Amino acid sequence: MFINTTSQLFRAQSLPFKIFKGKSNARATTEPRFMRWALIITALAFLGLFVIMPLIMVFGSALEKGLAAYLAAIDEPDALAAIRLTLLTAAIAVPLNLVFGVVAAWAIAKFDFAGKNILITLIDLPFSVSPVVSGLIYVLIFGLQGWLGPWLFEHEIKIIFAVPGIVMATIFVTFPFVARELIPLMQAQGTEEEEAALSLGASGWQTFRRVTLPNVKWGLLYGVILCNARAMGEFGAVSVVSGHIRGLTNTMTLHVEILYNEYNSVAAFAVASLLALLALVTLAAKSAVEWRTRKQRRITLTPQEKIV
Repeated sequence: MFINTTSQLFRAQSLPFKIFKGKSNARATTEPRFMRWALIITALAFLGLFVIMPLIMVFGSALEKGLAAYLAAIDEPDALAAIRLTLLTAAIAVPLNLVFGVVAAWAIAKFDFAGKNILITLIDLPFSVSPVVSGLIYVLIFGLQGWLGPWLFEHEIKIIFAVPGIVMATIFVTFPFVARELIPLMQAQGTEEEEAALSLGASGWQTFRRVTLPNVKWGLLYGVILCNARAMGEFGAVSVVSGHIRGLTNTMTLHVEILYNEYNSVAAFAVASLLALLALVTLAAKSAVEWRTRKQRRITLTPQEKIV
C-alpha cells in the first residue's frame, strides 16, 4: 500500500515536468494575436505621448532660435552658476548617501539588533513624505525663526537660503536609493560567505572588501545612478530652502522655473534640455547595469537553476 501510494505521488510530482517538457516550444501566452498587438500598440502610444513627445518638444523649443541662441542661454553666467551648484550638490550628496546606504544595508541584512525595523522605516521615510514638506522641516529647524536659527545667526552660520541647506535637503530626498537597492540583494546572498571568510582569519574590512562588495557591486552602481539622477533633478525640497537667489542658490531646476516665469522660453528649454540629456544618460547607464547584472547572474547559475 505504501509503495503504491509513493509511486502515485512520484508520478503526480513528475507530471508537471513532463507536461512542461512536452510543450517546451509552446507559446508563453494564450491571448489572440490581435490582443497582443493591441497591448503593444497601446504601450507604444503611451510612451510616445508622455515620454517621446515631451523630449522632442524640449529639444525643439530649445533650438527654436538656432544653435547660437541655445549656446548663449547655456553660457549665460546665471545658467553656469546653476549648473555648477547642481554638480556640487550631487558631488556632495551622492558619496554621502553611498556610504550611508552601504553601512545601513550591511547592518540590516547581516545583523539582528534592537531598532532594526525602525531603521528600515526611517530609510523609507523620504518616499512617503512630500519633498516640499521635507524642505519646510529644514526651514523650521535651521531658519531664522526656527529651533536653531538664533544660535546659528549669533555664530554667523547660514544654512537656509545657502548651499548647506540645499545639500542637506538633497541628501534627505535621495538617501533611500542606495540602501534600498542593496538591502534585498544582501539579504538574498545570506551570511555564509562572510562567515567562511571570518573563520579563515580575514578581518572585518577584508571580508567587506573582498567578499561583500564584489557580490553587490552592480546593485551598488545601480543605486548610485538613481541617486545621482534624483539629486540633479530635485525641485521641491530645494525650492523651499534655496531662496531663489540668482547666481548663488539656484540649481538647474530652479533656474528653469525662473526663466520660464520670465517668458524666456528658449533659455528655459535650453537649460531643461541639459536635464533631459542627463535623464537619457541615466537611462542608458541603468540599462547597461541591468544587462550586466543579468549576464553575470546567468554565468553564476547552476545547470539546475537554469532549468528552473
